[in-house]
Amino acid sequence: MKNLTAPCLVIGLILLIVAAIYAQEPAAVPKPGPEHEKLGYYVGKWTEEGEIKPSAFGPGGKYTATETCEWLHGKFAILCKEDGTMMGGEMHGTSIMSYNTQEKSYVYFETNNWGELSYYHGSVDGGTWTWNNEFTINGQQIKGRFTLKRVSDDLANFNFEMSMGDQPSALVMTGKQTRQK
Repeated sequence: MKNLTAPCLVIGLILLIVAAIYAQEPAAVPKPGPEHEKLGYYVGKWTEEGEIKPSAFGPGGKYTATETCEWLHGKFAILCKEDGTMMGGEMHGTSIMSYNTQEKSYVYFETNNWGELSYYHGSVDGGTWTWNNEFTINGQQIKGRFTLKRVSDDLANFNFEMSMGDQPSALVMTGKQTRQK
């Protein structure tokens, strides 16, 4: 009988601890903040058209695309799918936008059928979204900045600038996006 007292006390203590844990209120489900809500501007179906300038990055040409963006469950992030043509080739891409509360920065990740992977940090000031990234091509440091200015709830103009090494930024693309009704 003495041999069972210690194990029974341990089991009883474990049961009390487990009961106390389950008796506590469950943690509140996180909710998106006002920064996440601002991403709602992008939700919908958009047509995009632009002009790519000839540069060290390519010959230039027309850019056209259709992009559809929707909230992911929970409304912390937006998922977008894009189909279009650029520099004479088809382009199909997927991107995710969200807000990083620890870094206090918007984030944008994109990948496409050209094998490109892009990761941007962004901010919004009024109706202007600015997205910046840095990457390396053939050992050369490249900086990119995408700026989107809202003209209305259904129209925005955009510019994309790039620089190599210590060179100043050059405008490589301009265009507009229009929400489809």
